[in-house]
Amino acid sequence: MERYEDWDDWKKTLGQAVAAGNSIGMGDETIVKIGSKLGDILDSIVEPENREQRVLKELWDLASEEEQNALTGMIVKMVKGERKVET
Repeated sequence: MERYEDWDDWKKTLGQAVAAGNSIGMGDETIVKIGSKLGDILDSIVEPENREQRVLKELWDLASEEEQNALTGMIVKMVKGERKVET
């Protein structure tokens, strides 16, 4: 598994994944559902590599399923906004 010690690299990679999902016809709602399931898996096996990832892990661990979906949705919005700024 690739390491993402740099927050901006992590956001860029996530943004590319979201854009790839959108390009094959996935809507944001589907991406959020998949992202939330992936978040559960990663939470149990991946150690955060920077302070921003650690904050996300702490929020994830405290959140209900509904809140985790909301957090995932906000992350999707964030990385989509980053991609708009790049282009």
